[in-house]
Amino acid sequence: MNCKFKANQILALTLISFQSMAEWSGDITFQSRYFINTPLAQNLEQHSNYISVSSEVEYYSNLNSDNKSITFTPFVRLDQYDNERSHGDIRELFYEQVFENWELRLGVSKVYWGVTESQHLVDIINQTDNVENIDGEDKLGQPMIKASFEKDWGLVDLFILPYFRERTFQGPEGRPRTFPVVDTNQSGYESSDEEQHIDYALRWFQYMGDLELGLSYFSGTSREPLFLLGNRNNIQVLTPYYPQMQQASIDAQLTTEEWLWKFEAIMRDWQNIDTNTAQLVDESFFAMTGGFEYTFVGIYESASDLGLVMEYLYDDRGIDATAFFQNDIMAGLRLAVNDADSSEALLGIIYDLDNQERLISLEASKRFSENLTGNLEIRGFNNIHRLSRLKSIEEDDFIQIDIAYYF
Repeated sequence: MNCKFKANQILALTLISFQSMAEWSGDITFQSRYFINTPLAQNLEQHSNYISVSSEVEYYSNLNSDNKSITFTPFVRLDQYDNERSHGDIRELFYEQVFENWELRLGVSKVYWGVTESQHLVDIINQTDNVENIDGEDKLGQPMIKASFEKDWGLVDLFILPYFRERTFQGPEGRPRTFPVVDTNQSGYESSDEEQHIDYALRWFQYMGDLELGLSYFSGTSREPLFLLGNRNNIQVLTPYYPQMQQASIDAQLTTEEWLWKFEAIMRDWQNIDTNTAQLVDESFFAMTGGFEYTFVGIYESASDLGLVMEYLYDDRGIDATAFFQNDIMAGLRLAVNDADSSEALLGIIYDLDNQERLISLEASKRFSENLTGNLEIRGFNNIHRLSRLKSIEEDDFIQIDIAYYF
């Protein structure tokens, strides 16, 4: 009887200990995305309203230790029409240990680099989850070995990336998407190791008073694919091609009272498609984004702050650039109400100085209760040039509403 009592005690203490060192959190989100215009290619089975449900859950455990932990973050979305958008991903699943002078992270994780608002040139570690949103903010989990060393002269991160994740793309029924559709089953690689190629990255970061400065280097498979013409069942498709690349980058942010100055720049060596011969050729290019955000604190003697955002986007390849932006200005307004409901909004317009294209974006969010949050997103495409890389989505203006329940 005593033995049974002791066993029950041990079991109870184990369960209590496990509960105390483990934390669960997450959300369930209902999304409705409504497209205002008729699809560009009306012969395809595309729709005006797309409903989906997603969930992202995080499990964290400190393993009953002061210097060890495990994090697990799975994600899943079910979409009404687009089979490619119905997908799951392990955003993070890693073990982390803090040693006396350094930290080690093993597993699948997400890393963010960069400071600018309109685009994230230097953010190169994780692959873009393109079916989630075309803004490039959502990322797939990346297998990695990461070692971090913190010194007086800065923080140094070393990365070994042993597996490559391909970018996700919408299916035939998805919107917004390219025309022709991207066939991920025919992906190609410059490296014979394909997705097994081992990539490397290095980053140095330091605070210097009001200045935050980062220098980074990446060598491996490009997260940005090129697109070659292909064929599937006698239908023309685009096939992704992932070249090898080397990229050096810098990002900096300077805070001076109400001013926030931001800058990102990259130099990249890789392959690109020659527009005259349609052949792959070696290419080197420079791109940058820089600007400022000025905040008017307490507008009209209220608790609200209004920020003015201005950025310039440049790519020295001009019309041959694979990016959307080569000579563009971004202007925006950021409103932070600073209320109990965390109400905020960001309105932005990107204007192409060469052909007068305009991309319009509005993002707003508000908490309705302790567990319930609403998000509004509006995106519009105006005056798209006939040779623009945005041509296939010029009729895909949409309004998106997300209602998220957090637990």
